[in-house]
Amino acid sequence: MRLTIPAFALVTALAAPALAQTTDIDAFKDTGTDQAKVHSASGFVCPLFIGHFERDAYGERNPSTGADFCAYSSIDGVYGTITLTPLKGPYDVKTALAAEFTEQEGIGGKIIGEQTMNIGGSASPISVYSRTYETAALETLHYRILFSTGTVGQWAIEATVEFATPRDDEKQRDFLNAVYTEALVHIAKLPPPSAPVIAAPVTAGTTPPTPSGTPAPATPPAGTPH
Repeated sequence: MRLTIPAFALVTALAAPALAQTTDIDAFKDTGTDQAKVHSASGFVCPLFIGHFERDAYGERNPSTGADFCAYSSIDGVYGTITLTPLKGPYDVKTALAAEFTEQEGIGGKIIGEQTMNIGGSASPISVYSRTYETAALETLHYRILFSTGTVGQWAIEATVEFATPRDDEKQRDFLNAVYTEALVHIAKLPPPSAPVIAAPVTAGTTPPTPSGTPAPATPPAGTPH
């Protein structure tokens, strides 16, 4: 996919290479189960698998800000990155993501969506801001990169997903649900939510799906090699 879709390849190359290798492994510790890694400073857990995604790198992202990361990919070319940054003062979401936005716009990315959601269903929900850019398009697929960020306690949680719509829409939502559910449970120390924290959009004239319990556990899909 990266070789045949030049625009999408360029976006991926700009967004991901700095996170492609595990570095400063002391930022994360083994949990003792399922090869998960716990972020020592925040308590956030990066499992080996998040649905169809498999963790392929983790460690230090930006020494000057104290940011650390976990990077994931799926077998069909969908990429997700989690960045954990300690708060040292007031946090402005657009300022925090300004470099990424400038980069996308500089290579021709077009803004196709922007919103802020309060998620978590608690007395102190997470305010999650997101912006999506379209980077390339084919007859049936649109290649996009979604940036999102919110704060929990003394931490900023950023989740970035590179995907193709409509093929990967569900995987994109599953990744965001896993990230912000994890932040609620292990940083905010709240009970697991009873339904996905970021719901699937409902088409006009249809009935919203009935919540079916907590988000799916972070286990590998059938047929994925261990």
